[in-house]
Amino acid sequence: MKRWILITGIVVTLGPTGRQAVGQVGHDPSNTPYRDLVMGSGPVVFAGYLGGDRGRAGVGPSNAMTFGARYELPTGRSLVLQVSAAYLQGDRFIANPAVNATDPERRTGPADTDLLHAEVAMQLRLTGVKTWHGLAPYLGFGVGMAFDAGSPGDTTNSGYEFRSKLTFSAGTGLRVQTSRRIKLHADVRMLFWRLRYPVSFHSSAPDGSRVVPLEENLTDWTIHPWISLGAGWTF
Repeated sequence: MKRWILITGIVVTLGPTGRQAVGQVGHDPSNTPYRDLVMGSGPVVFAGYLGGDRGRAGVGPSNAMTFGARYELPTGRSLVLQVSAAYLQGDRFIANPAVNATDPERRTGPADTDLLHAEVAMQLRLTGVKTWHGLAPYLGFGVGMAFDAGSPGDTTNSGYEFRSKLTFSAGTGLRVQTSRRIKLHADVRMLFWRLRYPVSFHSSAPDGSRVVPLEENLTDWTIHPWISLGAGWTF
């Protein structure tokens, strides 16, 4: 008799009510906040602003509106290869080491300075192949080159020019999956390049001042916060 009571209890437990209780563990698949990402490649266009340090001599480019595009290619469940190009519309100041520090001509500007920036980067998706409520945060690291695309050049015979610079970047961002194929991006990153000053910046003006003190180097790493918003398509 006890055996039949035990069997009856097991059947009742595994009946519809029991199965419903088991099904309630975790998220209902139809209401889960997690969704699969489309693991395809595609373009992203973006616009933003780049600020940051002008260097110890105060002549580096900054204060730039930026416009660009990149192509994203997944290389695994969490890694994405990015190739990008951007146009930076900024400005810079011009230093004349031959005049006194108090002279208005010692530092003039700002003058329009445009740069081109090309980069290869890797993006690490922190949520892998899933989104949470359509959101997918990521980290990124890149190496690139910045080129002078239009600047006042050396107007004071100082010998200073921006020319081209090797760049490094590191940052984070958020991908918003608005539909299966369409995505939005918000990025915040830091861009690094090294300025190189001419020997004239160590020269003494008539009042004894120098653009760069003798005890400081004629090379200078500068840091540039870069924020951008973008929209893309996944094939």
